[in-house]
Amino acid sequence: MAQDSEQTATGTPYDPAYDPAGEVVDLCRDLIRIDTSNYGDESGPGERKAAEHVASLLDDVGVSSELFELDSGRTSLVAQWGATPGGEGALLLHGHLDVVPAAADDWQVDPFSGEIRDGYLWGRGAVDMKDFDAMVLSVVRARTRAGAVPERPVVLCFTADEEAGGHHGAQVLVEDHTEHLAHCTEAVGEVGGFSTTIRGQRLYLIEAAEKGMAWMKLTARGRAGHGSMINDDNAVTRLTAAVARIGAHEWPVRLTPAMQTLLAAVAEIAGTEARPENAEALVEEFGGAARMMGAVIRNTANPTMLEAGYKVNVIPTEATAHVDGRFLPGYEDEFFETVAVLCGEGIERTYLSHQQPWETPYDGDLVDAMSRCLLAEDPDARVAPYLMSGGTDAKHFNKLGLRSYGFAPLRLPADLDFTALFHGVDERVPVDGLEFGARVLDRFLEEI
Repeated sequence: MAQDSEQTATGTPYDPAYDPAGEVVDLCRDLIRIDTSNYGDESGPGERKAAEHVASLLDDVGVSSELFELDSGRTSLVAQWGATPGGEGALLLHGHLDVVPAAADDWQVDPFSGEIRDGYLWGRGAVDMKDFDAMVLSVVRARTRAGAVPERPVVLCFTADEEAGGHHGAQVLVEDHTEHLAHCTEAVGEVGGFSTTIRGQRLYLIEAAEKGMAWMKLTARGRAGHGSMINDDNAVTRLTAAVARIGAHEWPVRLTPAMQTLLAAVAEIAGTEARPENAEALVEEFGGAARMMGAVIRNTANPTMLEAGYKVNVIPTEATAHVDGRFLPGYEDEFFETVAVLCGEGIERTYLSHQQPWETPYDGDLVDAMSRCLLAEDPDARVAPYLMSGGTDAKHFNKLGLRSYGFAPLRLPADLDFTALFHGVDERVPVDGLEFGARVLDRFLEEI
């Protein structure tokens, strides 16, 4: 739904008397410099320092917030904003404060330096997802100072522990502090609103669906014994055979509604028609991003960890493996039935995290507003939904019945392998992309 770049949905000129992007780069730098590495256990620094920093930034413009902490340092923040804070029909804007660890020796820069180089802001969290946290804070602070808060109630939520499944963050808020979120009807968070370039055409992807998560621990048990003797009950052999079958399995293509819509848009750009038979060829149009897009037209199960034994000449009693399983909305049964067959006999399965997939219909006023606001800043682009391969806090917030979308706007260079930066080395975000995102988000809050 394109429109004139100087008009809002109502046709009135949009010219805010403030700069929504004025602070976004500095805010993102400051957040990156606060190490919130999440190792998946209790060994990291936690999110308290970052949460207190965000609380101070909000307090500075008169927006009060509350901190919620499950364990020492695992801290989330919630603030009520808008002309009628706490009112019904609120929009939830959520971002997480934790990041995955970074090995400094692998990077060109200190991953927690927030260095600006070659037009990019570098650092762990630059795209996942302190960029969106900074966009939200920049826009909220600018609007509040200018007395331009939205009429619609807005809940601002900055969570802990998203990178380990959200069990110490969003899950706690949903289960134990529901009263702070119960008045929300729609939610916007990561990962969407970013651009990719197909045959010279910029295409913005809005997340409207997400795969389910099955982080599995596989355990095989057998008969211990001397490594020099015959042993037909070897736990290592049984486990590795199961892991090999899982890793080699070719999952069939399955297209959900969001991906049907996206691939139809890609096919139109490529001058062809979208069919299940050419889905993989259309995915290849995404270039480097095909690694991610190829994972959202099928279920996946990737072995990631192995552990067994303590000495070369001792056959151990037990061997374990971890598998990162992701399943499409509507194909849960197929996934678990297939995994059971691939594991075979004598393999016990337990779950480190088991979360359901979700898919929100790609329609309605919120979707229209997201599309309009992107196209107002980039009139020649296109907008389409997609299904995200990873997991976000939306899995928890959706338990409250919210319509959820990923919308953290970024206009990206055509040659940037954006999806490789998530959890990758030399994570970075274009400075002008950050500023673009703040402007789009500001337009969005003008319309909601």
